[in-house]
Amino acid sequence: MIILKSAEEIQAMLRAGQVVAQAHELVRELIKPGVTTLDLDRAVEEFILKQNAIPAFKGYQGYPASICASVNEVVVHGIPSKDVVLQEGSIISVDIGAFVDGFCGDSAWTYPVGEVDPEVQLLLQTTEEALFQGIEQARVGNRLSDISHAVQKCAEERGFSVVRDFVGHGIGRNMHEAPQIPNFGPPGRGPRLKSGMTLAIEPMVNVGSYHVQVLEDNWTVVTRDSKWSAHFEHTVAITDEGPVVLTIL
Repeated sequence: MIILKSAEEIQAMLRAGQVVAQAHELVRELIKPGVTTLDLDRAVEEFILKQNAIPAFKGYQGYPASICASVNEVVVHGIPSKDVVLQEGSIISVDIGAFVDGFCGDSAWTYPVGEVDPEVQLLLQTTEEALFQGIEQARVGNRLSDISHAVQKCAEERGFSVVRDFVGHGIGRNMHEAPQIPNFGPPGRGPRLKSGMTLAIEPMVNVGSYHVQVLEDNWTVVTRDSKWSAHFEHTVAITDEGPVVLTIL
């Protein structure tokens, strides 16, 4: 069941989204060669707790950390580690979630570590554009798959592929709610979008094929061909005036 949120509930989600957005600003400043993904995790957890918020990921189905830190060919759900040291020319997707007053905000961004190759820069630009083209379709009266189709079209026009095995999702009092939001498919399918829906839209775009696999830790998702992947995500509220991004400052 898709849960519609009141204006007051969307305001509560905005407060959570702002904590997440501020945490991303912190991450953006910290990312540089030599930093470990565990360093990032500790900094974000400390920041979230200081905002009287709760890290949404830590303990979720046994997940051990407060962020997901996914480097290069890791698509999503990379577990922070002191052994993963950021290298010049790499990329890292940082996924952050926080609860404030019982509501969740969720956002991911893929950052370059120093200077990256032109193809990698195009991957980042394309995935970010795919996110915002998806958000543009999050309007009252559209269908859910209009979002999916916009993401796929943007990515594939640039020669990239979109991950099929993992999807965006509804969000609210729970981090994951109905509906699931694939990043591919024809337009005009699925539920009609209504004011009060709150969605986490999150393209995952690969340089190579869309095939992925989960590693033995049962969390880390990597591309099967070891080519790099980018991941961008915002929490969005659908209103009568159009889509409102809740995880942006």
